[in-house]
Amino acid sequence: MSLPKVEVVLEGCCPSLGEGPHWDTASQTLMYVDICSGGIHCYDPHTKQESKMTLDGTVGFVIPCETGGYVVGLNRTLSHLDWNTKEVTPLLEVDDGTKNRFNDAKCDALGRLWAGTMGYETVPGIIDRADGFLYSFSADRSHTASKQLQDLYISNGMDWTDDYKTMYFIDSIPRKVFAFDFNLDKGKIENQRTVVEFEKDTDETYGVPDGMCIDNEGKIWVACYGGSRIHRFDPETGKTLQTLKFPCRNITSCCFGGKNLDELYVTSSQYNLKPEHGPQPLAGSLFKVTGLGVKGHPANNYKV
Repeated sequence: MSLPKVEVVLEGCCPSLGEGPHWDTASQTLMYVDICSGGIHCYDPHTKQESKMTLDGTVGFVIPCETGGYVVGLNRTLSHLDWNTKEVTPLLEVDDGTKNRFNDAKCDALGRLWAGTMGYETVPGIIDRADGFLYSFSADRSHTASKQLQDLYISNGMDWTDDYKTMYFIDSIPRKVFAFDFNLDKGKIENQRTVVEFEKDTDETYGVPDGMCIDNEGKIWVACYGGSRIHRFDPETGKTLQTLKFPCRNITSCCFGGKNLDELYVTSSQYNLKPEHGPQPLAGSLFKVTGLGVKGHPANNYKV
């Protein structure tokens, strides 16, 4: 059995905070963002070319819409992006009167968008208060927002089991992965419990849980910001099953992609690096891991 192989796909492609990888099955391309620079990136593994554009503000996520274009979390607005014309159309705004911004997002099997916000960072990596929320947005042109969780520090990675009966969700600062009973028809979550809790004094190897994805065996892969790693966990036991080590400190998120959905694409960050962290020449790069022996499931698009 071959060992997993970590390789650099695009070196230093994100000058600030690479995040939110989303494999678009239709185009066989990878979408992702560079949060603080407002960057929207599209990587084509067949041509090995990257195209990108820059929006005015922070961008937490980019996800294709079924009717064309992309939905993006721009500052506190849910907005539509037309890639060809570069036109950005605000759809609605959340967290009025705050300094919050959108962070991570995914869509469920009915095409609802689930997207979270996070509180203002007075110092990089330090959140003032637990001011963030998790929202779901209806899969129609009303984009109706339903507040699902509140008092979050950094609303972050999420994903669902194949039967959509369980939703996993990360709030980064408590260093926990939560699970909820998920009602797909109603778009509701309940019965919150902790399935993975990062232990004290493990900052160098586990860091802070950031983005995540799930594989076809029901195990979860969690990117560890500040830990140079992605850990694969069994959500039934909370135990670490596998560890992938990367040549930079701040690993931010991951998703399965490729023709067979058996390649793990991984984003990273140059943000908030300090001299004591040592040289980080590959920070902000896009990575790919092969030879994992598992696959992901196709990502859902926003059905509007």
